[in-house]
Amino acid sequence: MEGNKIDTFLFSFFSIAYVAILVIGVISLRTYKIKSLVFLLPVVVGLIYDNGIIAIGQFIGEGLRLERLNLARFWIHACFTPLLVLFSWKTLKQGGVLWAKKPLSTFSAYALTFSLVLFEFFSEVSGLHLVANMENGVLSYSSDEPSTGPPLMVLVVSLVLLVASIIIWIKQKWKWFFAGSLAMIIGSAVSLPIDSGAITNFFELGLITSLLGTAIFQSKNITKNSP
Repeated sequence: MEGNKIDTFLFSFFSIAYVAILVIGVISLRTYKIKSLVFLLPVVVGLIYDNGIIAIGQFIGEGLRLERLNLARFWIHACFTPLLVLFSWKTLKQGGVLWAKKPLSTFSAYALTFSLVLFEFFSEVSGLHLVANMENGVLSYSSDEPSTGPPLMVLVVSLVLLVASIIIWIKQKWKWFFAGSLAMIIGSAVSLPIDSGAITNFFELGLITSLLGTAIFQSKNITKNSP
């Protein structure tokens, strides 16, 4: 496959993979009533849109339409990604962690999520100016300001996921939540010597897969551990 088509293929693959995860997640939610999935599925929908728009950007072509479609990516990211804090909290509740069932923990989880959404809006989305960017055969719109590393919101969400995954590993002997969270952190921090803007998204896909797997794993204990 030609080099300039690899990223288009990868982003298309990721979008299709997330559609499959969404379908499995919806079926699992309807079948097992796994409450944590209520917070995970919107994130999956956002990832379908994000990867899909990037994949078809070159076919839409540079212009106002594509710019607006890409702007929506940033809004969706700001709204949906913090929901992983609530997913982590709900997973701890489903795992039988007593302090996670306390009213203060519930308030703290929702307050942190809401705060992260507001912070992301004011620090990243508000006043955002997008410019066209063609890289590895993929056309998208991104901020005209140079990136200085992962946004604070992403760092906080990653830390919450990691801490929750360690607790679940200890409490329920389920290691895959931790494996997905750690791999995501390492994948975001390490620069891979690969000429592709999509390759690091494999870590993101691994994380989401591990979160879905965690929810399904907990389904057998959902009645016993849920409040």
